[in-house]
Amino acid sequence: MKENKLADMSIDFSVQIINLVKELKKKHETVISNQIGRSGTSIGANIHEANYAQGKKDFISKLEIALKEANETGYWLQLLYRTEYIDESTYKSLSEQCASIRVMLIASCKTAKSNK
Repeated sequence: MKENKLADMSIDFSVQIINLVKELKKKHETVISNQIGRSGTSIGANIHEANYAQGKKDFISKLEIALKEANETGYWLQLLYRTEYIDESTYKSLSEQCASIRVMLIASCKTAKSNK
């Protein structure tokens, strides 16, 4: 059940990241928008891949990759905020969602590792 909630959260987050990238491109910002577009959508892609992993080790690996991508996305959000490409409310909203996904990923990884 937790993985489904995590998958749902990650796809909702990906949609918001794609919409953010569209707005950034309108402002002619391409360097960070390309980076956050890749890392922000990769979170959900890896979570979804984990659901069809070839075993426990592969499952954990996919979730750990998703966690790394979430950490990277948090960095890009902070950079966008500090360079004033996004406002404080956008930053806080996306950052909180990203943090929630990270917390769930950490918990899922710990659970999967303890069930080995």
